[in-house]
Amino acid sequence: MGCGCGGSTGGGGCGGGAHPEIEVPAEAPLFEELPREEGPETDEAAGEPSLIASSEQEWPRVRVNGVEIAAQAIARELQYHPADSRDEAVYLAVQALVLRELLQQRIGELGLVVRAEAGESEEEAATRALIEREVPLPLADEATCRNYYSGNRSRFFSAPLLAVRHILLACAADDAEARSLAREQALELLGQLQAAPQGFAELALRHSACPSKEQGGALGQISKGQTVPEFERQLFRLPLGLCQQPLESRYGYHLVFVDQRIDGEQLPYEAVAGSIRAELNQRVWQIGVAQYLQNLVGAANIEGIHLQGAETPLMQ
Repeated sequence: MGCGCGGSTGGGGCGGGAHPEIEVPAEAPLFEELPREEGPETDEAAGEPSLIASSEQEWPRVRVNGVEIAAQAIARELQYHPADSRDEAVYLAVQALVLRELLQQRIGELGLVVRAEAGESEEEAATRALIEREVPLPLADEATCRNYYSGNRSRFFSAPLLAVRHILLACAADDAEARSLAREQALELLGQLQAAPQGFAELALRHSACPSKEQGGALGQISKGQTVPEFERQLFRLPLGLCQQPLESRYGYHLVFVDQRIDGEQLPYEAVAGSIRAELNQRVWQIGVAQYLQNLVGAANIEGIHLQGAETPLMQ
């Protein structure tokens, strides 16, 4: 079983375009049936792909300013919208396609032609240019950034560091019997360590399932993000010395000794000004784009799907 802790003196620890969201209306049906038009394009006998998963499940028929969303497009989009039910997944896929169609129609109205940058498609480039043109986005100024820093100083600390040794008694996460036995063994070894903490390295070599046992269980310096979350939450609360209870993770039970602890320090404004400005500008961008999408939806003729109108945010 892999420990996942990194188990070496180099450090480590056990752990070893986006679519806007639209809330599904609670009372109204998700889709409304459009009248079927006569002709070869809508004649099921002519082979229109109108089924999903089984012959009893039809694709919704949706039009955006007269342009119908193709069933094939819904089928392709569906994979990007996992949900608790098929109806919700289809709804999320269709709403994403509706918003995409609205953006493409607006791009066509304006006649935007943009050269794609590295790593983006022509559609992504055109959408980027559309947002830049039609969504005014005021940037965060120095005073706003400093005010944000002053009001959120607790967020801006350097990461704490721990120098830690551990003994891993490994067991599968889904094996209840093995978990129980590992915990009993951990408590037994903990008793030995409480009586003779200098024997940690020897017990690690004999019992630990982590490669760090070759270094007396030493994991080196650990900072946040280097271990699995359930281990990290417990680890960074520990004081110096031997932890007085086994710590459980997905890998088993850990006996832990904290040799050194360096707490985080307050970072000066100058060190975090760039990240603050980027975060505030991102928030403004999200709000501006959400309002822009609201306006597009409110002005459009959308048939076959109930989207909330321009009075409710479409994106969070």
